[in-house]
Amino acid sequence: MTISSAAALPAARAPLSLILVLGGLAAFAPLSIDMYLPAFPAIAAELGVSAGQVQYTLAAYFLGMALGQAFHGPLADRFGRKPPLYAGLALYLLASIGCALAEGVAMLTALRLLQALGGCVCIVVPMAMVRDRFDPQTSARVLSRLMLVMGLAPMLAPLAGSAVLGLGGWRLVFWILAACGVAGLLASWLALPESLPAAQRRDTSPLKALRTYAGLLRDRRFLGHALATGLANAGMFAYIAASPFVLIELHGLSPQAYGLVFGANALGLVAAAQLNHRLLKQHDAGTLLQAALAVAAFAGAGLLAVALLTPAWPALALPGTLLGLFVFVASLGFVGANAAAGALAHQGHQAGSASALMGTLQFTLASASGAAVGLMNDGSACPMGLAMAVAGGLALLAYRRLARPVPS
Repeated sequence: MTISSAAALPAARAPLSLILVLGGLAAFAPLSIDMYLPAFPAIAAELGVSAGQVQYTLAAYFLGMALGQAFHGPLADRFGRKPPLYAGLALYLLASIGCALAEGVAMLTALRLLQALGGCVCIVVPMAMVRDRFDPQTSARVLSRLMLVMGLAPMLAPLAGSAVLGLGGWRLVFWILAACGVAGLLASWLALPESLPAAQRRDTSPLKALRTYAGLLRDRRFLGHALATGLANAGMFAYIAASPFVLIELHGLSPQAYGLVFGANALGLVAAAQLNHRLLKQHDAGTLLQAALAVAAFAGAGLLAVALLTPAWPALALPGTLLGLFVFVASLGFVGANAAAGALAHQGHQAGSASALMGTLQFTLASASGAAVGLMNDGSACPMGLAMAVAGGLALLAYRRLARPVPS
């Protein structure tokens, strides 16, 4: 396995500009998802469609995120990290402008798909760049720092979207996302050095790319880490999909109070990621990951228990749900960075493809989780609790059975 010369950089010397730019790029996905959510009613009213039709634009974005990463990964391994990044950001920029000018929901849906196909490069390339530059343990620490930048996006995006909606309507949201695309292109050009030397690039045809992905899926260590983070994030998506109904409709929270709960949970995730960065100085990333997955599984089981016991002990329902959600979401601050570092640890020669497949698995599982919550909807909190309990339990099982962690 060959690592570029930049890998000699210790964690203490990881440039702040690198962390800010890579973290900002990785924040494109949550920003593009969450910022326009408050505008759903306005979009439906202006385009003369139902709320369900507007939701297809979100589904199209997730589909693009799942599919697009599978293409960007091999390109990043063949041409280097920056050319695919430029191309993806350019497509994201043009699609964002198109969304701002869309005249119908079908056009908006198609453009959201293109926006995701371009923007998902901002997930693939930053992780590959971190793997190019740092060893696995240091990668986990650097990725924990990226979580600080990435974690601010889901906290601030809905609030920013609401403010923008009041200032200039829903189309202004997409003009701002287009401006973010311009900023991403400039920052990538000015502040990101190419991290994959020409000598280490791989001539990857579509057939070779498929063989690479097949080989990765046969790699127990990679698959164990990838499924661990993918399944854990599937639990997170179940929370995002179901918590508005559970907390607002069932437990009577106001939309403002729900926003505070959402922000507090996101803050817990960011704080956990920073604690993870500190603990990695004394503890192995695999040990921390296994502990965090156990906590997530326990929290998911607790949420299901609270939902089942609500008819008998209604006073327990809201505090138990809030506590379970906070613990589950916060535990993911330890999962993402450590699982990504573990998955990429032995994939230095194909880090782009490996990070792409990991992202594709993550968004596919997340979409399936959200769909399952909707199909199981019975007017209670049980579907959310069940989805999060199953996701957390399977994430821990996948890691323990496939990744073969070093015993603590």
